[in-house]
Amino acid sequence: MKRVAILGSTGSIGTSTLKIVEAYPELFEVVSLAAGSNLDLVTEQTVRWHPKVVSVATEEVAETLRERLKHAGVKGTRVISGEAGTVECATLPEVDFVVSAIVGVGGLKATYEAVKAGKSIGLANKETMVAAGELITAEARKQGKPILPIDSEHNAIHQAMRGGRLKEVERVWLTASGGPFLHTPKADFEHITVEQALNHPTWKMGRRITIDSATLMNKGFEVIEACRLFDLPASRVEVIVHPQSTIHSMVEFVDGSLLAQLSVTDMRLPILYAMTFPDRIPSNLKFPVLELKHLDFYPPDPEKFPCLQLAYEAAEKGGTKSIALNAADEVAVAAFLEGGIPFNDIPATIRHVLDETPEAHPESIDQVLSADAAAREIARKHIQELRSSVVGLHS
Repeated sequence: MKRVAILGSTGSIGTSTLKIVEAYPELFEVVSLAAGSNLDLVTEQTVRWHPKVVSVATEEVAETLRERLKHAGVKGTRVISGEAGTVECATLPEVDFVVSAIVGVGGLKATYEAVKAGKSIGLANKETMVAAGELITAEARKQGKPILPIDSEHNAIHQAMRGGRLKEVERVWLTASGGPFLHTPKADFEHITVEQALNHPTWKMGRRITIDSATLMNKGFEVIEACRLFDLPASRVEVIVHPQSTIHSMVEFVDGSLLAQLSVTDMRLPILYAMTFPDRIPSNLKFPVLELKHLDFYPPDPEKFPCLQLAYEAAEKGGTKSIALNAADEVAVAAFLEGGIPFNDIPATIRHVLDETPEAHPESIDQVLSADAAAREIARKHIQELRSSVVGLHS
C-alpha cells in the first residue's frame, strides 16, 4: 500500500490521480490533499477519501471547509491552510509518495521540503524544475529518492531511458504539437488575437499553458526540465514538431538506436507509471495501434518561435536565468491575455527580462523566490513602458 499526498488535488492532474487511486484501492491510500479555493470539489474529495490532513488556500476557506465537513459527518480530517499547510501535507511522516501538481511556483517550497523529507515525487509541475531544478535534483540525489516525471514528454523519456544507461544516451527528442500557428506566416504574428492563440489544435488546457504552446515556450520549459531531470546539457535535448502527438518523446542512443514511447493521450497513464515505478501493472489504457496511419515531423522555426531559443539560452546558463524565463513568461502571457500587449511582445518582454537579470545560482528556495519576484517586477515595468509608448503614439 503506497500512501499518497496530492498537491493540487482539485486540478486536472489531481483529479486524474484520484481516479487512479479509485481504480486501484488495494495499492494506494490518500493521506493528504492540498487544494486552492475550489470549496465544492475539495469538500467532495474529502468526504470521499477521508484524508488525514487537507490544506486550502486561506484560513477563511479552511473555516468554511471545516463547517461543511462537520455537516457531512466527516471526522478525523484536520483542515489547515496556506503555504505552511501545503508543506505539512507534503512532509507528513505517513506519506510515501507526493504528487506535485500545483500550477506555478506556488508548490515549489512544498515539493523541495518533500524531497528533503525523503519522499518519492511524481512531478507534474514544470515551474518547479525550471525555477529550482538544480536545487531539487541535487537534494533528490542526496536522499537517494526518485523524481518521476508525470508530464507526458518527460515520462516518455524516463520510460525510453530504461532501454539503456545514461552514458549510452546520445540525445533526447522532445516532440511538440506545433500549436495553432505551425503553418501561420510570421508576417501574420503581429495580428494574432487572444482567441486564436487559445484555439489549440490538439489539447484542451489551461489558458497560460495554451499560450505557452502557441509560442513554443512550453516546449522551451520542457527542454530545461529535461536537462535537470536527466542530467543532460541543453545541446543534447532536441525539439521536433510532431503534429499528431502520437509519439510522446524519443531517446537516441550512441549506437543509433531510437526508442520512442507511444500511448493513449490520457494523463492517467503517466500518473500510473510514476505511482507504480519501478513496476508496471495492468490497465485498460490501451493504444489503438491499428488506427496509426502516418507520423509527420518538422524542425521548429526559430524565426517564428523565438521563445524556444530564449529557453535554450536559459537552460545553458541555469540559475537566475531559468527563474527569470519562467517569471517573465508568466507576467507577459497574463498581459497578453488581458489585451495589454500584442502576441509578439511576449518574447520581447522575456528577452528584456533575461538581459536585465544578473547571472547567479541561488542556494536556497528563498533565494529562488527572491529572484522570481525581482524578474516579475522587471517584466511588469517593461510592459508598463510598452503600454505607455503605445498610448503616446496614439495621443
